[in-house]
Order: sequence, then C-alpha cells, then structure tokens
Amino acid sequence: MAITEPSTEAAMTQEAPRFTLRDCTLIAIATGKRARTLTEFRDHIIQLSPDSLYYHFWGNLLQARFEEREYNNDFAAWVHHSLHDAKLAEQLAVVDPTQYADMTEIRQQLLEYIEVRLEESEHLHWVIASQPFEFIRSQIVVFNAHADIANPREMAKLMPKLSVSSVFYHFIDARRRSPEKIDDFHAWLNGYGETYQTLIELLSNIDPYFGSLTELRQQLVDVFQDYFDYSMGATE
Repeated sequence: MAITEPSTEAAMTQEAPRFTLRDCTLIAIATGKRARTLTEFRDHIIQLSPDSLYYHFWGNLLQARFEEREYNNDFAAWVHHSLHDAKLAEQLAVVDPTQYADMTEIRQQLLEYIEVRLEESEHLHWVIASQPFEFIRSQIVVFNAHADIANPREMAKLMPKLSVSSVFYHFIDARRRSPEKIDDFHAWLNGYGETYQTLIELLSNIDPYFGSLTELRQQLVDVFQDYFDYSMGATE
C-alpha cells in the first residue's frame, strides 16, 4: 500500500526544484606511509589526513569484487588478516562512520580502541604484521550524468537504473559536502517544504555503511517505489 500525504499531488503542479544527477569515481593515491606494527599503525592514524581516513572506510565500496566483504573498513581487515588480532578487528569493524559528526570523531574512536588493546596485550607492541598496512588517500572525480529529474515520482521510476557510483555520490559522499551532513535526496526533498517529510524519514532510516552499493540502491528503490506504490517497471 502506498504511503500518501495530503499535499503530495499539489506539490507536483507547483514550481519545484529539479534533481541534477551526477556520477563519480574515487581515485586512490599512495601516501608512502605504511605500518608493520600496531604501534606504527596508531602513530600514523594520529596524523592521518581526513581524506585518507575517508578512503579506508568508504573506498572499497566502489571497487569491483566478486565476494562479500568480510570487514567494512580496511583497518579492521588488516588487523585481522595481518596482525591476527580478532578482538581488535571486531571492534574496528563496528565503527560506523555515519554515526559520527566528522572524521576527527572517527579518528578518536579508532585511537581509543587501539590504545586500550595495546594496554591489554603486551604482545601487540612488538608483533610484526604479515603484510604492512599501506595508507591511501582519495580524490573524488565527479561527472555529469546528463539527467535532470523533475520530481520525486520520476525519481522513483529512475532509481533502479542509477549506477552504483551515482548512488555513492548522492547518498554517501554528499554527507561530507553538506553542512547538515545529509544526503542529496534528503536535501532535494527538503525543497518541497513539508510535502515529503515521511519519505525523508524513511530515507533517514537507511544506514549506507553495512552492505554493498547494490544493496543500498535496492533499499532506495524500495523506499521510493513503496512510497509511490510502484512496482519494478511500472508506468504511470
């Protein structure tokens, strides 16, 4: 059953903002910094640039892969596979970047887990990783997708066709570009006043971090199309 609001149809006839669709790619750039011990790892994270932290949390979402991700960020994966410390790996794995105001807060949470683990285990001060951690920074390149979406109802029909990198740009990367830390769909719907507050709330319930971009796109498809009572491939 569709979720409707009294002012929805009226909003379709008034002058309203359009949504300009973008696409992107995230370029990985070597920093030359690497860590072979947990102590070195901690010391680098203290001084690591925000765009490097960003890459190690989000960059692998845009990488083509055939298997499901074991860990959601590069830090947890390295601690597990190269330092063989399952406890710290699990702690780092549950750090959800969407739950923090900025990269400074995320950095502090990472350092807190690492410091506590170093205090718990003398062994971790000197153990050498089987593979060094290579710190990477990122640069995003944005493309015009040459699509101008007139209204949210049209977005509901086009959402299944969006590239996953476009989903990344508008639903994930937008949060670091927006002073309000909100995604582009949310910001766009705000332009309609109170009309789409229910839709905004439904989108706000989606956590983009745990899962693939394909899964994230499907969640967006479900929210938009359920809201307008569309089935896949339906036409007006």
